[in-house]
Amino acid sequence: MGCAGEPVTMGLDEYEVIRLIDLEGLQQEQAAVQMGVARTTVQSIYNAARRKLADCMVNGRVLRIEGGDVEVCEKRAHCMRQGCCGHHKCGKQKPEG
Repeated sequence: MGCAGEPVTMGLDEYEVIRLIDLEGLQQEQAAVQMGVARTTVQSIYNAARRKLADCMVNGRVLRIEGGDVEVCEKRAHCMRQGCCGHHKCGKQKPEG
């Protein structure tokens, strides 16, 4: 089966939610804490990301992962948590406020 239609673009925030929930096995609430956002935000991002994945799988479309409003940990490329990334080796501190 060849590629059909335009590529589907998934933002890095959508990628991270899929990684945390589907790969790491976190609950939405845990993923929200990890990413520094509300659980309802994670739920919305997750639903959009799953629709994009389904579109790619069912319709044979190419998936591109790029962009989005994220902060990447310098020590771990796939860490998207805002503030402190939660990895003890990172050394990045969550901003006061």
